[in-house]
Amino acid sequence: MTGIVNTEQAQAWNGYEGGHWAEHADRYDAVNSGFNEFLLAAVGPGDDVVDLGCGTGQLTRLAAARSGSGRVLGLDLSGPMLATARDRSAPNVVFEQADVQVYPFEEGSFDVALSRFGVMFYADPVAAFARVRRALRPGGRLAFVCLTEPAGTDLGAVFGALAPLPSGVGPASLADPAHTRSVLTDAGFRDVTCTRVEADQVRGRDVADAAEFIAGWGPVRHHGPDAEAVLVEALRPFAEPGAVRLRGAAWLVTAVR
Repeated sequence: MTGIVNTEQAQAWNGYEGGHWAEHADRYDAVNSGFNEFLLAAVGPGDDVVDLGCGTGQLTRLAAARSGSGRVLGLDLSGPMLATARDRSAPNVVFEQADVQVYPFEEGSFDVALSRFGVMFYADPVAAFARVRRALRPGGRLAFVCLTEPAGTDLGAVFGALAPLPSGVGPASLADPAHTRSVLTDAGFRDVTCTRVEADQVRGRDVADAAEFIAGWGPVRHHGPDAEAVLVEALRPFAEPGAVRLRGAAWLVTAVR
């Protein structure tokens, strides 16, 4: 493992948070996999790819399959999630526990940098993205998805039943496109675009199952034992036979070195 400066996030993702994601890897993929194709559009045959905040590695493996002969690296702070990723790995994929903010990328070593909801937690986002820019070859592409502001979304309606969701911090740190453009421009990227995209997100088999799962997620867990009952009521409008399905919204952010 390389050096770590984002110590607060490292503690979370190597503790309860990372353990929960690793234990429920398939469920989290069911929530987020609808955004994969938006990101994989940036990958071509033979591309060398780095996946930032790769988690349990679903997007990393799909990028490897899309690339074919290219080298694919998945980076994440979380030891528990990387253990799951390595158990499911593909031949041309390497997973490494690392902090992107200080990772010693070889300059110009990748064609594409991807991330599926993995870049919103940098303590110093300009420093992190400057590192990513250095890792890309001239003309190399950055593509990631990050959360929009929760207001007006299905996610906002459900989580807002517990308490008002904070804006501009943690998962929502890149929810303002103007701020994101500023961060990436300061990091040396050009041609920054932010496009709102949507995908279905399956949260559980029924409202009780979905409420139990969501109540165990780190940002919700601190609300205490009453959270699950509140979530049951908030999720009822999204129940259908065999699934609780929310419409997820994200910013698809692209940029070029």
